[in-house]
Amino acid sequence: MEISPYFLPLILFLFFLTKLLLRRNQSLPPSPPALPIIGHLHLINKPLHHALDTFKSKYGPILYLHFGSLPVLVVSSPSAIEECFTKNDVVLANRPRSVAGDHLSYNYTVYGFAPYGDLWRTLRRLTVLQVFSSSSLQKYSSVREEEVAILCRRLFKICSNGVQKVDLKRLLCLTIANIMLRIIAGKRGVEGKEAEMEKENQFLAEFKERFFPSMSMGVCDFIPFLRLIGYKGLEKIAIRMRRLRDEYMQNLIDEIRLKGRSSSLKDEISVIEILLSLQDSDPEFYTDDIIKSVLLMLFNGGTDTSGITMEWAMSLLLNNPEAMNKLRSEIDKNVGHGRLINDSDLPKLHYLRCVIHETLRLYPATPLLLPHLSNADCTVGGYDIPRGTMVLVNIWSLHRDPSVWEEPMKFKPERFEGMLGEREGFRYVPFGAGRRACPGAGMGIRTISLAVGGLVQCFEWGKMGEREVDMSQALVVTMSKAKPLEVLCRPRQDFIHMLSRL
Repeated sequence: MEISPYFLPLILFLFFLTKLLLRRNQSLPPSPPALPIIGHLHLINKPLHHALDTFKSKYGPILYLHFGSLPVLVVSSPSAIEECFTKNDVVLANRPRSVAGDHLSYNYTVYGFAPYGDLWRTLRRLTVLQVFSSSSLQKYSSVREEEVAILCRRLFKICSNGVQKVDLKRLLCLTIANIMLRIIAGKRGVEGKEAEMEKENQFLAEFKERFFPSMSMGVCDFIPFLRLIGYKGLEKIAIRMRRLRDEYMQNLIDEIRLKGRSSSLKDEISVIEILLSLQDSDPEFYTDDIIKSVLLMLFNGGTDTSGITMEWAMSLLLNNPEAMNKLRSEIDKNVGHGRLINDSDLPKLHYLRCVIHETLRLYPATPLLLPHLSNADCTVGGYDIPRGTMVLVNIWSLHRDPSVWEEPMKFKPERFEGMLGEREGFRYVPFGAGRRACPGAGMGIRTISLAVGGLVQCFEWGKMGEREVDMSQALVVTMSKAKPLEVLCRPRQDFIHMLSRL
C-alpha cells in the first residue's frame, strides 16, 4: 500500500492542532509573550532569581514560562509553595534530567537528583541515619570544634601584633572543606596544624574545581539541538568534571580500603568507613559508584553553601555593629572568656541562631530551590499545571516580599526570636520543603553557627575603609558575594591568653 506524501504533514498538523486545543482548554498561569524555539529565555538577562522576581509585580507569584521547549512553573508565595509541597508533594517529587545530571550523578543515584522511588528512599534513609541524625551530628561535633579552633588560632597568628587585613572568604572556605573532608574521609586537606599557605591554596583551588561547580541545568537542557552540536563544549566540560571527581573520590575510598578500617568504636569513624562496612554486608547494592554518589552529595551540598552563608553572615554583622555587639554579649554571658564556644553551647545562644536564620532569609545560598518536575497533571493556585513541567521555587523573592515580611530588606535577627525559623511555615524555606527538603539543614546550621560564633567571640572586626561592606551578588547559580570579604581583624584583649593556648 502506497502512503500519500501528504500523510506525514497531516499527522503533524493534527498533532499540533490537538495540542493547541487542549492548551486552550487549560487554565494556565499568567505568562509573558514568548518567542519561537527559545520561549522566554531572551528575558533572562540577569541572575535567574532576579529576573524571575521582576515578573512578579506584573504577573503575580505564580508564573508560567517556557525555557526553550521545557515548560516552567515559578512560585514565590507561601500559599503556592505550601500547595506544591503538601497536596502535590508526590506529583512534584521528581527532578528534571539534564546534561550535568547525565554525566555527574552516577546514573542519577546522587539522591538529590535521583528520581522519586525506592532507590531514592533507600539512599535518603541511609544518609539521614548515618550522617544527619542527632547521634551522627553529635558524633562529628569534635571535628567541627577542632576546625573552628584551628581557624581562630590561624587568625590569632595573623593579627597577634595588631590589626591586620584578612581574606576571610579564603579562611572560611578552607575551614568548611576540612570539616567535610574529615567527616567523609577522616583526614584534612593538608595535614598539620601549621600547614604551608602554598599547599593550602593548591588544595583549596583543586577542591573548588572539583566540587563547587553546580549540577544546575543549562541552555542545552532547554534547547536540545544545541547539545547535538556541542554548544560551547558544555558536555565536554561535564565529562571532564566527572573524571576529576570520580578519580578523587575513588582514591579516597581505595585509601581507606587499603589501610583497613578500625575495629574500635571510635567517635570519628568516617562516612567512607561506614559505607565500606555496609558494602561488606551487601556488595551488590553498595557498589563503589553508590558510595561515590553519597560522597558527591555531601561534598556538593555541604561545602560551598556553608561557606557562602558564613561570609554573608559576617558581612551583615559588619554592616550592623549593633547586632554584632548584641551577639558578642550573648556569647560572653553564656560561654565566658576562658574557652572557645563549642557545640553544646549552641542551644543557649538564641540570638546567634536568629542571626543565622536572618542571613539565610536575606541571602539563601540557593536562591532557587533545586528544580522539581511534575510526573502528572496537577493544579496550583487554581491553575492547571501539565505533566512534565519543571517547578522552580524562588525563595529569594519570597524572603524579600513586603507582603510576607515586615521591612524585608532590613537585617533584623530579632524577627526570629521565639520562632527560630522552623515555625515560619512556608514563608521561610531556605532548605526547601516537603519530602525532598534538604536533610543536611541541622548540620549546616550547627557548622555555620559554631564558626560565626567563634569569630565574633574571639576577635574585633572592622571594615576596609568607611564604606559599608559591598553586598552585591556574583552572577552565578549560588548566592556568592561578588567581592570576597576582606576585613580588618584583631584579637579581643580578654581572649589573647585563651587564643595563645589553642
